[in-house]
Amino acid sequence: MSSHPFAETPEPPYVAVIFTSVRTPGDNGYAVMSASMDALAREQPGFLGIESAREGVGITVSYWADQAAARGWKQVAAHLVAQRRGRDVWYADYRVRVATVEREYGPESSSLDGEH
Repeated sequence: MSSHPFAETPEPPYVAVIFTSVRTPGDNGYAVMSASMDALAREQPGFLGIESAREGVGITVSYWADQAAARGWKQVAAHLVAQRRGRDVWYADYRVRVATVEREYGPESSSLDGEH
């Protein structure tokens, strides 16, 4: 696992699943499940990387090779259990958004508009 804070993704296009949430008070087993889901996601076909931040509102973005890989992750049995527990115990509110990444750029890009 890289110590770099950003996922090392390939040239676009690829899929981003954006999970935005507000937690309920207390851990209630969240930290253990979160670590387990992170490890399990990394084993899935088409997984590209993950980024996460939490301060008030949590945002986790997982990156997938294509829509089929993202849908496959949604249907993994252990992930279904975590989703159910999240709805019932861990999240006061949440949204899941799925998008296709068309461009990616950062400070190393030579173009200001992000076109490669």
